[in-house]
Amino acid sequence: MTSVNDIDRTGATGSTHGRRDMRVFITGASGWIGSHTTDELLANGHTVLGMARSEASEATLRAKGAEVLRGDLDDLDAIRRGAAQADAVVHLANKHDFTNQAATNAAERAATQTIGDALVDTNKPFVVASGTAFPMGGTPVTEDVQSPFVGPDAPRGGSERLALDYVDRGVRTLVARFAPTVHGTGDHGFIRFLADSARNGGAALVAGDGAARWSAVHVTDAARMIRLGIEQAPAGTIMHAVAEGEVRTGDIAAAIADGLGLAVESVTPQELQERYGFIGAVFGMDLPARSDRTRELLGWEPTGPTLLDDIRSGSYFS
Repeated sequence: MTSVNDIDRTGATGSTHGRRDMRVFITGASGWIGSHTTDELLANGHTVLGMARSEASEATLRAKGAEVLRGDLDDLDAIRRGAAQADAVVHLANKHDFTNQAATNAAERAATQTIGDALVDTNKPFVVASGTAFPMGGTPVTEDVQSPFVGPDAPRGGSERLALDYVDRGVRTLVARFAPTVHGTGDHGFIRFLADSARNGGAALVAGDGAARWSAVHVTDAARMIRLGIEQAPAGTIMHAVAEGEVRTGDIAAAIADGLGLAVESVTPQELQERYGFIGAVFGMDLPARSDRTRELLGWEPTGPTLLDDIRSGSYFS
C-alpha cells in the first residue's frame, strides 16, 4: 500500500481534479452527514446521484434536486452501478448496528471493496468515511497517523486501509476521518444518545473526573471539507473533519445536565460502558485530534457553532 507520507502532493491526479461540475455518487445521501454533503455539492455546481433505500429518502433527495439510485448497503450491484456512473464517489453509508458490529463491519468492507474495484484505473475521487477515534495515549491523532485497524475483523472492516490500497491501482482515494461527534440541529448520533440517556436515567454520566477529551465538528463544516477534498485533494490524502480538538467529556456532560436540569454523575469507565454500551466505551476514551494539515491543504476553516454551543442551544433536548 502507498503510505500517505509517500504521496507526491504536487503530482498529477485524475482528470476530475479541480473540476466544479462533477457527478457525485453518494451512499448514505439522505443520512446525517450525507444530506448536508448533498446540499453542499449541489450548491457548488455539482450534481448528485444519491443512493436511497426508501421512498421517503428518494423523495427527500429529489426535492433537493438530486438524482436517485434505489438500493442499500447490502445491494452491491447497485453500489457498483452508482460508482460506474459517477465522476466521484462519497461513501458515507453505514449500518451503525452497535448490537452486531461484525455484520456492520462486513457490510462496510464489502461496499468499500465494491467501489474501489469499480474505480480501478479511472483516477476518480473516492471519499471513504472513517474516524479519528483511536486512542493514542493522550497524543492527538493527526493526519499522518496510520489507522491501526487492518483487515475484515477490524472496526469498520478495516475500510480505511483497504481504500488506501486502491491508490496504487489508479483510484484517487481520499479518507474523511470524522470527529466522534459531528453535531448540529437534527443530529441523532452520539450526543443525541447521551442526552436521551441522561433524560431517561436521571443524570448525565461521565467517566471519572471528565478529563477525557473528544474532538468535534459541525456537520456543515464536515460537508464542506468533503466537497473541497473532491475538488482539490491528491490521491492518498487523509482529511480530518475536526473543528475542535480537545473538548472535555466533563464539559459535554455538564452542558447536557444543565440543559435537562439534571446533575452530572461520575462513574468508572467500566460502569459507563455497562450502562451505555458501545457509546459508553467510546465516551470514556481520551480521543483528541488535530486537523492542521487538512486546513492548510484545502484552505478549510470551520465556521459552524461549537459543540457546547450546539448543546446549549437546546436542539438536543426537544
